[in-house]
Amino acid sequence: MFKTILLTVDVNDLKGSERPAEVARQMALSEGAELHVMNVVPDYGMSIVGSFFSQDHNKLILKEAKAALEEWSKNALKDVENLRLHVDQGTVYDLVLQEAKNVGADAIIVGAHKSQLKDYLIGPNAARISRHAKQSVFVIR
Repeated sequence: MFKTILLTVDVNDLKGSERPAEVARQMALSEGAELHVMNVVPDYGMSIVGSFFSQDHNKLILKEAKAALEEWSKNALKDVENLRLHVDQGTVYDLVLQEAKNVGADAIIVGAHKSQLKDYLIGPNAARISRHAKQSVFVIR
């Protein structure tokens, strides 16, 4: 049913990624699907904030995020043969939707956190992804 699955993971909340990862793992194994795992490092938002960091800071952050994702995947997704890891920096929902398009994902799996007041005002990433995705989206609590 699904040949290419994109799982979003927050390396800063790997505990919260356990259930979505297990769902993605089971789907990939049962379907023989390719599993892409993506972490997005948020950007600074305002250019004035970014000016306080060195030029190499972004490279270091992305390198650390990639290493954390690789280490976590070794345990959480160890039996998935067709696994691809992706790390990017920017606006989470935009990059997830773009990556889903780039890899030809049939399904996107995202985790949902407990709602907070700010989520009702600006909308969480999971809601934006599910609202704008062309693929099936599984939101896992």
